[in-house]
Amino acid sequence: MTWMFLGLAILTELAATMGLRASEGLRKKLWLVVILPGYALAFVFLGLALKEGLALGLGYGVWVACGVALTAVFARILFKDPLNWLMASGILLIAAGVVILQLGATAAILT
Repeated sequence: MTWMFLGLAILTELAATMGLRASEGLRKKLWLVVILPGYALAFVFLGLALKEGLALGLGYGVWVACGVALTAVFARILFKDPLNWLMASGILLIAAGVVILQLGATAAILT
């Protein structure tokens, strides 16, 4: 359940962030129907993942890293935002950092 809650936190934050972009700086107020519950649910799901025993550093790191990567990809697809090789390289470095966090968390549990 821990990782499911974290996945839901990531997806709801992504939906809220895409809604924020679609709202054109909150000029289109109807998007608040997606934005406000999306961000609220993201924190609720992150809290549930932490309650299930997910380490804060790992959970927050994965949440932020996945949020950055997915936001960049979906913003490119939905809004034609830029995503060049340098930006993609940054996303890969973030992903590598998450893998290292996971390895460190696993090593800490085993010792």
